[in-house]
Amino acid sequence: MNNYFLRAKQFRTKKRLGQNFLIDESAIERIIEEVNPDDTILEIGAGAGFVTERLVCAAKHVYAVEIDEDAISELKKINASNLTIIHNDILKTKLKDVEDTTFKIVANIPYYITSPILVHLLGEIDDSDNENRNRISEIILMVQYEVAQRITANENSPSKQYGLLSILTQFYTNAQIIKKVPRRSFYPAPKVDSALVKLTVRKEPLVKSDDYTYLKRTIKAAFSTRRKNIKNALLNGGFMKDIIQSALSAAEIEENTRAESLSIEKLAQLAQELKRNEKNQG
Repeated sequence: MNNYFLRAKQFRTKKRLGQNFLIDESAIERIIEEVNPDDTILEIGAGAGFVTERLVCAAKHVYAVEIDEDAISELKKINASNLTIIHNDILKTKLKDVEDTTFKIVANIPYYITSPILVHLLGEIDDSDNENRNRISEIILMVQYEVAQRITANENSPSKQYGLLSILTQFYTNAQIIKKVPRRSFYPAPKVDSALVKLTVRKEPLVKSDDYTYLKRTIKAAFSTRRKNIKNALLNGGFMKDIIQSALSAAEIEENTRAESLSIEKLAQLAQELKRNEKNQG
């Protein structure tokens, strides 16, 4: 039986890298349940290899991406012919340079780089042909529970949860929380609980648009000032007052509505009306 706690204690964790090693066997097992024998896994933040050593037994091949030299030394102790260790920053790693295949991503990442990593893997809203996303089937992501709530939130969720991160993630994936993971499941134990999130990449974006750049601009403006209503947020984002009023009316959105109460589909409709009115005025 693996004593993950003792093994983790022997490793000199680095706070600057946000290292909290998963030592809960049930949580590791839940990750492995998502892996099939024909999967090629890209593991982000492999750390001391507690998940990695299980992945190599469950998957066809595992590429473990890790930035920490001490962790690399631990990963090299895993005796598996189907393991390739990549000593690199994931933000500097292009999937096409790893292997010409479709990957399932397994990631345990610090809060402060969640958004940059998701953008790197999935692309922005207007990045309809992102070369990384086109090589991914699923992402099994361990994040802080609060971040997991934000990733999976919609317009019916508490307003502080639903926002740009929700839309960025759900635009190209179906997102669901598959397991809440208490803080004691890690060493060192963080101050908050975590959760496993499953992101299944969509074949098509959640909503169709004839101008994804304009849609991104609209959404970013809508959420840029949370305390303002949609009319004032769009004004603050550089849209003209009369165009905003006409677009809100056409989309049947009250001026005092806040962006957090609008679905992605409704925001796409608003963007379409804004662009149409702007074009008509021009």
